[in-house]
Amino acid sequence: MSSKPFTVDLNKPLVFQVGHLGEAYNEWVHQPIISKDGPRFFGNDFLEMLTRTVWWVIPLVWLPVISWLVSVSLSRGLTPSDAASCLAGGIFIWTLLEYTLHRFLFHMETRSYWANTLHYVLHGCHHKHPMDGLRLVFPPAATTILSVPLWIVIRLTSTPAVAPALFGGGLLGYVMYDVTHYYLHHGKPSPGLSQNLKRYHLNHHFRDQSEGFGITSPLWDRAFGTYPTTKSTQKNK
Repeated sequence: MSSKPFTVDLNKPLVFQVGHLGEAYNEWVHQPIISKDGPRFFGNDFLEMLTRTVWWVIPLVWLPVISWLVSVSLSRGLTPSDAASCLAGGIFIWTLLEYTLHRFLFHMETRSYWANTLHYVLHGCHHKHPMDGLRLVFPPAATTILSVPLWIVIRLTSTPAVAPALFGGGLLGYVMYDVTHYYLHHGKPSPGLSQNLKRYHLNHHFRDQSEGFGITSPLWDRAFGTYPTTKSTQKNK
């Protein structure tokens, strides 16, 4: 006799429920609930608080850090023009990271309990509740942890003078990404570039999750053949 499929109770904390969906998780998480009221993640109030971040915290926390990183490079002999080039290079590196992480990590298909749970916390919750304004940006603590591998790679592959400014450029690219992402969901862009970018991103949410992995730019979607087609159908991948 087959067991009854697991049903998520949206009135209870979700994080430790979604893993029980097993193979049904991928379909469930791509059926969005359009509401500005975000779900509760944890029963514990402190853990719940850590999952919620207002958008302006991102530039408030990271822009001073970026400025300090550039000042370190300048103090180590980098010229202002070279520091600006490093910042631009770091932003470019971020655009590729943004695309790669979104496509291959945030949209990986999961089936096991813990893989489903981790995916939901990282990105699944955003697709399930795309208008949850307090979970659109990454909490600074999570960003700090995720940025450690990037810093290690940059430090090992560049000079002591270049590394801080290049890493600062990567962080600046991240800040641009997070505030842009928030704006695409909650802003009211005027006709032109920002409106086209919003249409391009919402296509990813509500039409076809297997296309449109860029947020701040469609550059890598065009390069790798994942730019949204005009008559795409939702594939839930």
